[in-house]
Amino acid sequence: MTTDVINDQSEHDSHDGEHHDHKMTGLKRWLYTTNHKDIGSMYLWFSFIMFLTGGVMALVIRAELFQPGLQIIEPDFFNQMTTVHGLIMVFGAIMPAFTGLANWMLPMMVGAPDMALPRLNNWSFWILPFAFAILLSSFFMESGAPNFGWTFYAPLSTTYSNGSTAFFVFAVHIMGISSIMGAINIVVTIMNMRAPGMTYMKMPLFVWTFFITAYLLIAVMPVLAGTVTMVLTDTYFGTSFFDAAGGGDPVMFQHIFWFFGHPEVYIMILPAFGIVSTTIPAFSRKKLFGYSSMVYATASIAFLSFIVWAHHMFTTGMPLFGELFFMYCTMLIAVPTGVKVFNWAATMWRGSISFETPMLFSIAFVILFTIGGFSGLMLAMTPVDFQYHDTYFVVAHFHYVLVTGALFSIFAGAYYWLPKWTGYMYNDTLSKWHFWCSLISVNLLFFPMHFLGLAGMPRRIPDYALQFADFNKWVSIGGFAFGLSQLIFLVLVIKCVKGGEKAPAKPWDGAEGLEWTVPSPAPYHTFETPPKID
Repeated sequence: MTTDVINDQSEHDSHDGEHHDHKMTGLKRWLYTTNHKDIGSMYLWFSFIMFLTGGVMALVIRAELFQPGLQIIEPDFFNQMTTVHGLIMVFGAIMPAFTGLANWMLPMMVGAPDMALPRLNNWSFWILPFAFAILLSSFFMESGAPNFGWTFYAPLSTTYSNGSTAFFVFAVHIMGISSIMGAINIVVTIMNMRAPGMTYMKMPLFVWTFFITAYLLIAVMPVLAGTVTMVLTDTYFGTSFFDAAGGGDPVMFQHIFWFFGHPEVYIMILPAFGIVSTTIPAFSRKKLFGYSSMVYATASIAFLSFIVWAHHMFTTGMPLFGELFFMYCTMLIAVPTGVKVFNWAATMWRGSISFETPMLFSIAFVILFTIGGFSGLMLAMTPVDFQYHDTYFVVAHFHYVLVTGALFSIFAGAYYWLPKWTGYMYNDTLSKWHFWCSLISVNLLFFPMHFLGLAGMPRRIPDYALQFADFNKWVSIGGFAFGLSQLIFLVLVIKCVKGGEKAPAKPWDGAEGLEWTVPSPAPYHTFETPPKID
């Protein structure tokens, strides 16, 4: 009798839920949604809008640097551009894009009906637009936007900052809260909602990389919160954490900031490894080479990322032992990263490769990210870092890692899953145009920066000596070409969402979009001599 009542009640609840969902349309649906796919889509659209916003700021920077002399903007506004460009690209474009991919794909990959904490998921997204509204609103204030660089070193962000420091701190706090909530959601979903039989070592590598990234976020975001709070109290409440006159230490700021900042760099690249480890096996028609070594390599990178922070600080005058320790630890990170690159190459080796757009972006990722890794090894060497530090060589290094690394992997993932998300195939011609325009222009944009840096051009300056003029002209042309190339992607996505050719159940011909192992039989791929075929 009781069971019947319970069944009736649950049936009534489910009908009520359906009716309630049916009523929510338009804006209300997006405001109140707890569906992981909806929230994933919102994260992805938000990150793309932020990417275009930050991109416009980069174009302002490159327009000013097109030729020597101050011609378009004032030096103070130039500093505001470099600061907000960095903050928007890191916290507004790359990180929300990865969170969007995680929201969309993780529950399906682990066999869960949704994320573990759906309402928290909704909240963690909806506070983001407000954080960036606060940050961007500072452009319209009398004091102007933050102008102390995205790393906000003290005393630039304390003693010498303009009046918008409080808005910057509040915005960063909200971004941090969003990241921590998103990370907790990912950890709880993976630990508690995996399908029966999916042990940890059977999880897709995509899931593993997000799992480890989420732990990094939970560990380091509170450090960032502490840093910005100390900046706030130094600026407005008379403390002197970073003021030598009051017994503080400006170098301590760098230690605390980079203890957050270096794991943050890996927060922005580990998910990229997961995406590429999904797409490369799919388009090579082979299982990923060395699955367990990839898991251990990801975990090693995450662990080592906590003990290398001071390689950003070789020029601050640390003891010789400190320099040696941070140099060797930084070089050590190259080992697990190298394991990954060789495993991707081994996965492609003798595979039945098809060069669809996601695969093109993935291959470009592997090659260009490796260039970024090599320049990182150069920066790891203490004696040579004295030459490279704060030059355009550093700008070239981290943009190879974050643009041709993180951003290209996001494009690879977006192209790979777009048919799954929309139900339609995207325009293949447009996607190839997007890839080739992006690939050529991004190298024209960032590769000459290596030479500028080696020749001694400092970063974050609105003007420069005449000998750097030719390279800067080409860099700026590359920058505008790369920026305009992204509009092709915008057109392509809008066309794909609106309709077109229906996507088949397995859009990639033998590569099942949601499985990490490829169901089609793998070709012969041992490293021995192949048998003779009569």
